Amino acid sequence: MKKIFLTVYILALAIASIAQPLNHAQIKLFRFGNFENEKPAVAYPDGTSLDVSGFGEDYNEAFFGKDGIRRLQTWLATNAAKCPKVSADQRLGSCVARPSKIIAIGLNYLEHIKEGSGSSAPSIPKEPIIFMKSTTALCGPFDNAIIPRNSEKMDWEVELAVVIGKKASYVSEEEALHYVAGYSIMNDYSEREWQLQKDGGQWDKGKSADTFAPLGPYLILPQNVGDAQELNLWLTVNGKIMQQANTKDMIFKVAKLISYTSAHMTLLPGDVISTGTPSGIGSGRKPPIFLKAGDEVELHIDNIGTQKQKVISYAQSQGMSGEK
Repeated sequence: MKKIFLTVYILALAIASIAQPLNHAQIKLFRFGNFENEKPAVAYPDGTSLDVSGFGEDYNEAFFGKDGIRRLQTWLATNAAKCPKVSADQRLGSCVARPSKIIAIGLNYLEHIKEGSGSSAPSIPKEPIIFMKSTTALCGPFDNAIIPRNSEKMDWEVELAVVIGKKASYVSEEEALHYVAGYSIMNDYSEREWQLQKDGGQWDKGKSADTFAPLGPYLILPQNVGDAQELNLWLTVNGKIMQQANTKDMIFKVAKLISYTSAHMTLLPGDVISTGTPSGIGSGRKPPIFLKAGDEVELHIDNIGTQKQKVISYAQSQGMSGEK
């Protein structure tokens, strides 16, 4: 009798676990499929990943601008069971579609400023330093990182990325976080010669090559990230720790960056702000270290996820040999 009772109890637990509804409040947004032809999808804490193409919208400006996350959650409540599952072998694209702009922040961690200046008491920016990355640099979190033609000094930068959820102009610091759709990871790849040594002093030139802005794997909703200013982040090259810090070390916090940027340009839904990198970049080492074909770069931020890229030459990306 005891054996029968135990068997029934185990079966009841199994059925209950199967019947547990998906928690749509904890979805992670991602995109999958061929480059520039990705489909929207969501992932759940239990590992379930669903293709939400049936919702009819990609994760773009229109989606975020029309309260898309809330509408998607409502749609999932009645349609999740009909959505195809996404297999683990699918390529992941950037977690948002190409935005109107990718804004990046320079010199936002004190130790990073120190390694660049060579001083233990460097001058700290009084205001955030803003530059832009071309939106054509956007790619998936596991795509190959391509060394541009004639590049000698390609470098890495792990950064917390913020995706804007609604149009923002002259937003106060107190209200700024209400404009956040979610958080992700960006590797702000940089060509240091083009950024710092070429004439003109224009950082954008060294920041905008193809594959220089892998974004993802997921867009995490703000309530599921926890405190965005208490996240550990790290980056390795070929398994060796190069960067390791916490977002609490930012000089200008996320709210300040959104407020300050919105006073200089209108932020549109889906826009990305990459919030700066900590110390440990290749060009800050003695002697400097730069990426070469065959290197593997892995980066991680707690509560968000992990990226990994293999570095290849431009020639390899074009299926050529013998050309730099």
